Amino acid sequence: MPVLVVREVSARLRARFPDARYALDWTTPLELLVATILAAQSTDERVNQVTRSLFAKYRSAAAFAEADVDQLALDVKATGLGPSKARMIVDACRALTQRYGGEVPRTMEAMLTLPGVGRKTANVVLVTAFGLPSGVIVDTHVRRVATRLGLSAGASAEAVEEDLMKSLPPADWLWWPAAVIAHGRATCTARRPACDACLLADLCPRVGVGA
Repeated sequence: MPVLVVREVSARLRARFPDARYALDWTTPLELLVATILAAQSTDERVNQVTRSLFAKYRSAAAFAEADVDQLALDVKATGLGPSKARMIVDACRALTQRYGGEVPRTMEAMLTLPGVGRKTANVVLVTAFGLPSGVIVDTHVRRVATRLGLSAGASAEAVEEDLMKSLPPADWLWWPAAVIAHGRATCTARRPACDACLLADLCPRVGVGA
């Protein structure tokens, strides 16, 4: 997609979703890290319901690191995959306490040393909590919309991210995914996208739509 078209896509998204933000509730980078782990194969709304009480019970990386995995699995059961998510949280927080003094690190390299943390989770924390343009958050909505717009033909989230980092200026990495997620939920849905009512209809090649 030509640079001028990408700029127009971004301008329209910014105008439509000026206050777009990542929808998980958090007050500290640690809380955002835990919430992002819980968000896998769950909804932000369900995660936010669970973390209201979870973050009152476990207030530090050390508290999560020392948690009983079976009990933590029960605490997060409503998000799905409770046992595996509980183990991931405990292991990640043990690494935080052992390597980083209980603080969430501010580099991609360090984030990726945490058990269970991949680029998407790391980007969510680095971009959202610290405002660092470490990369582009690619979830299912971003991947779907980017493909339909012809911004990427990548077969993996990592490949899509690489293409988006080439297309978008770093300043847009911070807000663009949140706006695209909002657009994906409201209009460019997985099934029956509302193409006729889409603010990007005249710019979009609709790759894969109806295929």
